[in-house]
Amino acid sequence: QVQLVESGGGLVQPGGSLRLSCAASGSIVRIDAMGWYRQAPGKQRELVATITRGGNTNYADSVKGRFTISRDNAKNTVYLQMNSLKPEDTAVYICKQEIARTLLVTTRDYWGQGTQVTVSS
Repeated sequence: QVQLVESGGGLVQPGGSLRLSCAASGSIVRIDAMGWYRQAPGKQRELVATITRGGNTNYADSVKGRFTISRDNAKNTVYLQMNSLKPEDTAVYICKQEIARTLLVTTRDYWGQGTQVTVSS
């Protein structure tokens, strides 16, 4: 079974930086889009950034210019570089990858367990 494991979260001061990683393992034939979502207490999950197989990226307006998403297809890994962090960025960050496990089968969404990011003085 496919598993996604995130790492890199933690406590950081406002203006600081963190780099999140999400590695997929298991039976994987193809990975299409990858992305990062976040969910703060009492709020709905929201899209942070996505990246296609071809490297095209999209960002939420709230993180544009501060966050950078990238991927390493050889490692089945997606990254999120977060700079100039604000207290409003505090949330659980969850990785999603669109993965096909067998040939000629469309991808389905796989989700990681989430990693906590806390931005506070």
